[in-house]
Amino acid sequence: MPDTVSSPTHPHHPRRTAPAAVGTTGAHPAPPSAGNRFAGQDVLVAAAAVASAVAVLLLGLRAGDALAAAIPGLPDPGPVTAWALPVARLLVDGLATVPVGLAVTAAFLLPGDGPSVSPYGWLLLRRAGLAAAAWAATALVLIVLTVSDLLGIPAGRLGAATVVSFATAISQGQALLLQAGLALTVAVLARVGVSRGLAAAVALVAVVAVVPPAFTGHAAGAGNHQIAVSSLVLHVVAAALWVGALVALLMVRRSRHLADAVSRYSRLALGCFVAVAVSGTVNAAVRLGNVEELWRSRYGWLVLGKLAALVVLGAVGAAHRARTLPALRSGRRGGFARLAAGEVVVFAAALGLAVALSRSPTPVAVDPLDADPVTELLGFPMPAAPTPGRLLGQPLPDLFVLSAVAVGAAGYLAGVWRLRRGGHRWPVARTASWLGGLAVLAAVTNLGVARYAYVLFSAHMVQHMVLSMLVPILLVGGAPVTLALRALRRPADPDVRGAREWLLLALHSRPARLLTHPLVALGSYAGSLFALYFSDLFGALMRSHVGHLAMLVHFVIAGYLLFWVLIGVDPGRPRVPYPILMLIHLAAMMAHGFFGLVLMQSTTLIAPDWYLAVHPSWASALLADQQLGAGIAWAFGEIPAAAVMVVLVRRWVRADQREQARLDRAADRAEATGEADDLARYNAFHAAANHAGSDGPTDR
Repeated sequence: MPDTVSSPTHPHHPRRTAPAAVGTTGAHPAPPSAGNRFAGQDVLVAAAAVASAVAVLLLGLRAGDALAAAIPGLPDPGPVTAWALPVARLLVDGLATVPVGLAVTAAFLLPGDGPSVSPYGWLLLRRAGLAAAAWAATALVLIVLTVSDLLGIPAGRLGAATVVSFATAISQGQALLLQAGLALTVAVLARVGVSRGLAAAVALVAVVAVVPPAFTGHAAGAGNHQIAVSSLVLHVVAAALWVGALVALLMVRRSRHLADAVSRYSRLALGCFVAVAVSGTVNAAVRLGNVEELWRSRYGWLVLGKLAALVVLGAVGAAHRARTLPALRSGRRGGFARLAAGEVVVFAAALGLAVALSRSPTPVAVDPLDADPVTELLGFPMPAAPTPGRLLGQPLPDLFVLSAVAVGAAGYLAGVWRLRRGGHRWPVARTASWLGGLAVLAAVTNLGVARYAYVLFSAHMVQHMVLSMLVPILLVGGAPVTLALRALRRPADPDVRGAREWLLLALHSRPARLLTHPLVALGSYAGSLFALYFSDLFGALMRSHVGHLAMLVHFVIAGYLLFWVLIGVDPGRPRVPYPILMLIHLAAMMAHGFFGLVLMQSTTLIAPDWYLAVHPSWASALLADQQLGAGIAWAFGEIPAAAVMVVLVRRWVRADQREQARLDRAADRAEATGEADDLARYNAFHAAANHAGSDGPTDR
């Protein structure tokens, strides 16, 4: 049950008797000891965190040589921009963590009040809205300061047209503008309702809003920007979840559900710690170039500082698990509050170091006069002519995919282990199918074929076909939803929604029913072929890492939805008669074949601007390579499609056999009891109808 609170909207009623309506804008009661202002201790913690972040930022800027005097003769934005820009960056990054953590805590860590969040969850949502509004405003200020820094013009002398042009036409400005828009969306959503589903949506939008700036700056300009960008995105998302949720727990430390919430947060924090450590190490390796730069360069000194902060935070996390969690369960909260407050201050210092790093020159520098335009576009040099060894070697790692594969494999195997430990069996074939799908997914997106998919349309089409047909069929065969529903445990507190409860809600939600409708799944799978390649969309997506990644993710999801509808065994799948499934599968095969034939006969180049810029000297003509890709698209799906057809036919036959067996059993029971079975009653009905028709009057 939620904490007992007084309702500010009903002062004459000392207790709230019912939660506010889901999705309404009515006020939700707040905890009596919190109100709408930070408590005195919260203010002290916030002040200490800000002071720590600013102090470390200034020291880091000085140590990283980020405040060097402007070169004489070059434009200088002036001291205001030089000092205000990193501070604004610090505020944006710091404010970004707060709505993420507050919304995640309200939706997932605290118990709810029926369909609504708890009173403390309501408080967190309101504060998340305020923080998001400040985040959006600061991001807009950062746009102005960034323009001033890039053009070398004091901020006060910038024209509105210049700022608008930067925000709408330059990738760095577009990222900041998008972040401001998403932050404003979070601020609005956090005020429009109190349902737990809405809180989850706020958390999702807030997490997405953290990401856009990571696709610009040092990471996007790195020579290996695939791994640089992906590692940075994982780094900032994990850090936001880790820090923001801790801040939220400090705000609700008076809640009697604090011990359980901290226990759930501890598992989240451990995962975030691992993600931050791994992604930070990978990102630093890309930017440093070699290990010696850790102690030779100023940038390396700052990296060592962040590493020291990570070690301290890991030690604090271990202390939480060993000391404060048992103390919380016994009712002693003071130790948690003190240790968590110190942890927030260390986090703030690490954030200051991170901003200083973003403003400091990296040891791996590129001479703009000697830059390779192909490397600038691809993030790696032009590969040599393909051979089997090069297609399977020369890896191009992407931490997004590798992280998803690692989490998917570990979670699946943990579920299988839990079932077997409980005495339940799980088919080995399903495990092999799931792990095989993940292995193929990792191979086709991280091995050498991924490099050639950027420069050859034929290699891209191989990647497309594997991701949209082979990988989804294998993943669907693993029945991951069934495994999750059997292996996941229900929370001890019935007011808490665990992973199993959220999964069930997602399966029965309207969006899920829409996406898994047979016609929608078919349209998404087949229609995207024509929408992607016969428009300018494909070329636009190839020019950015996030666009390319989104395209690959769409291939997998569209294929998964279609084959889940066709051959899936998981609950939540729509029950469609087998004749309809056969027609859907035939329609998908026909659309696939028609797409390949149209593309083979086409004489118009797809994404000509992209492929002309990255066309290898050893490759065949662009149109010839495109026609080869069309042939691959036409022929590749035959074997997977035939396998799916065999599965459908076998299941149809088995379903008919089961139905016939049921009718036979019913007939046997009817004969033994002397009662008419369904078939006998059906025949008798038709005989009576025919007799009545033959004896009745006939109009002439």
